[in-house]
Amino acid sequence: MLKNFLLVGLGGGIGSMLRYAASLVVAQKYFPYATLAVNIIGSFIIGLVLALSMKDESFSYNWKLFLATGICGGFTTFSSFSAENMELLQTGRYALALTYICCSLVLGIAAAWLGFKLMNN
Repeated sequence: MLKNFLLVGLGGGIGSMLRYAASLVVAQKYFPYATLAVNIIGSFIIGLVLALSMKDESFSYNWKLFLATGICGGFTTFSSFSAENMELLQTGRYALALTYICCSLVLGIAAAWLGFKLMNN
């Protein structure tokens, strides 16, 4: 049990640092591109990991914990997504908020599906 917590914690720390790096690299002046990008990339990676864990019996539960729950959990962020949408709504940028919400949902699910399909071929 402790080993599982350590795997998730280590992965989460790495994912969080990667998310922070993305926010430094990608400008977010008018639109939260970095959060959108990390959520789509994280969705894609989760799709890959889930498909691999279903396809390959030797893919251990430990790797799934480390990669999906840890790294992807730390890398992607619903709280930032929510805060950024609140800011867009509070500043009257309703169309931009709706665009961000739709892109996040549609592209995130599509990326997870694509990652899953790539690993199952």
